Amino acid sequence: MEAGFGLIIVFALIMLRVPVGVAMLVVGIGGFAMLTSWRPAAFMTAQTAHALVNNYGLSVIPLFLLMGNLINRARIGNELYDAAHAMVGHMRGGLSQATILACGGFAAISGSSMATTASMARVAYPSMRRYGYADILSAGSIAAGGTLGILIPPSVVLLVYGILTETSISKLFIAGIVPGLIAVGLYMLTILVVTRIRPAWGPPGERASWGERGRALAKVWPVIALFVIVMGGIYGGIFTPTEAAGIGAFGAFLFALARGALSWNGLVETLVETAVTSAMIFFVIMGALVLGNFLNMAGLPRMLGGFVRGLDLSPFWILMIICGIYILLGMVLESMSMILLTIPIIFPVIVSLGIDPVWFGILIVMVVEIALISPPIGLNVYMLRSVLPHIGLRTLFAGVLIFLVPDIVKLILVIAFPGIVLFLPSLM
Repeated sequence: MEAGFGLIIVFALIMLRVPVGVAMLVVGIGGFAMLTSWRPAAFMTAQTAHALVNNYGLSVIPLFLLMGNLINRARIGNELYDAAHAMVGHMRGGLSQATILACGGFAAISGSSMATTASMARVAYPSMRRYGYADILSAGSIAAGGTLGILIPPSVVLLVYGILTETSISKLFIAGIVPGLIAVGLYMLTILVVTRIRPAWGPPGERASWGERGRALAKVWPVIALFVIVMGGIYGGIFTPTEAAGIGAFGAFLFALARGALSWNGLVETLVETAVTSAMIFFVIMGALVLGNFLNMAGLPRMLGGFVRGLDLSPFWILMIICGIYILLGMVLESMSMILLTIPIIFPVIVSLGIDPVWFGILIVMVVEIALISPPIGLNVYMLRSVLPHIGLRTLFAGVLIFLVPDIVKLILVIAFPGIVLFLPSLM
């Protein structure tokens, strides 16, 4: 009862626009004190904070954030889109397909769906508008492509999931590669089908010569090489995720420096931005851990485990219920908040059912992707609206609904064939 009442208060505070980390921290401390007293609650909070900031493995978060910020400072988004445009822009719907490819490339260095959506909206939409693309297809491809930011490694959401559940971050990163490629392929196939039915939505652009394609690819090869080194090193066991993040951040620094995009003031701004974002993530993680301690003390995981076993449902149907809950939460929460708020509650149930934590992590991220573009409050859609205010919400949501079909197909494939996720990690 205490745990349920605490969760109601957390959601109420979030609805009142209290920051998620503050809401979880306040309820966690207050609930723990109610079950014990204020002195143990204060010790528990201090111990949690001390352990969090002294955890060497957590340095992977600011390092990967720094890598993404440095490459973003080098304005690589334009080059990624230009390279994709040169390869497929001459096809019907080619600019939308180029947007998906560029989103996949940008996701591999940003780790954020919001950042991917905002960057690609500024880069890709003007070109699609110039060639007469329908807003419904342009906006839909940008919003859907933006969700790749939390699936294709290195993903900040997968990092946090791995930290909260003590699951191998290396395996989570490698597990996200094949589903990410499948997502890109299904999105591009959807564009191909839509533009065959409605040719006026995506007229073909100009065909680039092989020389132009080569020059466009030459501008992005350092970033591609950096991604291959980081992910290949993790996959081959050459270095840990933390070491990979350090190598990635240093490589991104050299890349930005070589492009002349990093002045002294620019470097300071990038470091400050990384520090602020890292501090925000760490604070929210601490709130989630404190809330999790309260819920464990109140016996919520044990109660949920007993309740689930009492339902006499197969693991498949329990997963379906969990996926439905995440889609509903996605109407009001962004991806990081959903993971931090729910994983301490749901993960013990998943473990009791014998479900692989790596596979479950990828599955949940994919469900969160769907939630980010699902009406009535798909946060990626509202992020896109803030960048493209002249496009109405009805057009934006109509565009993303087209891409919900491949998202559902991808989800069915991963549930039906877990090897899609687990094959590469099994070879590590």
